[in-house]
Amino acid sequence: MADTRNTSSGRSKKTGVRLDTPGRKTRLLPPLRIDGDEFGRFAEMFARFMGTAQFLFWMSVFIAVWIGWNIIGPAEFQFDEYPFIFLTLMLSLQASYAAPLILLAQNRQEARDRIAIETDRKVAAQSRADMEFLARELASARMNLGEMATREFIRSELKELAEEMRQQAESELREKIEAEIRAEQEPRPDRT
Repeated sequence: MADTRNTSSGRSKKTGVRLDTPGRKTRLLPPLRIDGDEFGRFAEMFARFMGTAQFLFWMSVFIAVWIGWNIIGPAEFQFDEYPFIFLTLMLSLQASYAAPLILLAQNRQEARDRIAIETDRKVAAQSRADMEFLARELASARMNLGEMATREFIRSELKELAEEMRQQAESELREKIEAEIRAEQEPRPDRT
């Protein structure tokens, strides 16, 4: 005879099934598989249409025809008498489906907006980093440009250098002329 006592793991030795978990439920219908994206697109389309003047116009026409038919139509074909209970039921049913569909569309739009905001935030951060880099580079270029010799500075330096060279040339020429004059004035020894 097989031992059917529980073990420390909670499994029955005989069947190997865990005794601490609920049993499997059998379904009469197969599980409903709904594509979330497809249903979300439908909800957005529905919410977009409900937010148009066209929807409001056709809904008003529908209600007016309903009320008109049930007030002045042939008595044997009137299906919803004066307090229009069936019309109220239809409008309540439409509202009960519209509200969750509109909320679903808003949630999807919020998710898209969140992604767009995050993308914008990343682009703004990158732009800010690029601008800071360019500002640093521009400041560096200005500092380097400030250290570079300007045209006026170079002109003044060249003028000073030219003046020094002119004075030095005059000084050398004067010394040479004076040396020649002295050489001519000195008595020459006769070579006879």
